Amino acid sequence: MTFISVILPCYNESENIPLVYDRLKNMFAQNNFEYEIIFVNDGSLDHSQEIVENLVNQDKNVIGISLGRNFGHQNALSAGIDYANGDGVILMDADLQDPPELIPEMIHEWQQGHEVVYAVRKNRKGEGFFKKITAALFYRIFCKIADTKIPLDTGDFRLLDRLVVENLKKMPEKTRFLRGMISWIGLRQTSVYFDRDERKHGNTNYPYTKMLKLALDGIFSFSSFPLKISSYFGILISITSFMLITYNLYHKMINNKNLLTGWSSLFISILFMGGIQLIFLGVIGEYMSRIFIEVKQRPLYVIKKISFNNMRRESQNLPYTAIY
Repeated sequence: MTFISVILPCYNESENIPLVYDRLKNMFAQNNFEYEIIFVNDGSLDHSQEIVENLVNQDKNVIGISLGRNFGHQNALSAGIDYANGDGVILMDADLQDPPELIPEMIHEWQQGHEVVYAVRKNRKGEGFFKKITAALFYRIFCKIADTKIPLDTGDFRLLDRLVVENLKKMPEKTRFLRGMISWIGLRQTSVYFDRDERKHGNTNYPYTKMLKLALDGIFSFSSFPLKISSYFGILISITSFMLITYNLYHKMINNKNLLTGWSSLFISILFMGGIQLIFLGVIGEYMSRIFIEVKQRPLYVIKKISFNNMRRESQNLPYTAIY
């Protein structure tokens, strides 16, 4: 029988966890799948861990993974992926913006032979104009400059075949951008469409600063374009400077005119070139900082506790990962 894992990273989601659990349980009750629901508590400061513990005690299909601190959304998803046992593994958020009722359609597409089924957002309810426009711009710019293309208007809500999961577990990079990593793997990928709902309770855990960091992680991890544009811009500035020097020399030697009559143009040129140099030093620094993070070889996350129902070991023959 098909075995499905659902991974839900949680950071201060105490009000949403019971709701998403109920909807997942009802959805699976209407479909003939064996399943597990993995809540990854990413260093929550509220009562998320206690609520997950209660669900674990009530339901043998629930697993709780508690991280030592807040390691971030992408690392929390990676922790769930490492411990998922499903033939198909579903990544989704716990705030109910990703509807559990879409999962049967995703499973259907997976059973038709697709290794990745990603959910494309037709509408994004409850989000401001600025967030919508910046997200749309990011995906379109990323697709233009990235070495690996990712589908437009998609988040992490997707279903992964076991083959994809095993290959993700072999990818050791510390700066995670799972959407790009999954696209890099390739294989057969398809989409389903949905209207993204508003967050049920609480505030978003992805403010603009985190969105910007994720966007930069994606660009610097999957594109060499910022380095290339630095080189192209340097060549352009050099050619322009050479032409201006030639023009000034021509008028100085042939027409006996001195075109450099003031300091304003000199100061503007110095400030302009200094600014450009600092920008591209920053670009190089972004790449170097990621190299620095990689070479330290620290783990992606630290697990404080894994919780599971004692009936689970007795009643289920888990095919891949032993839970301790």
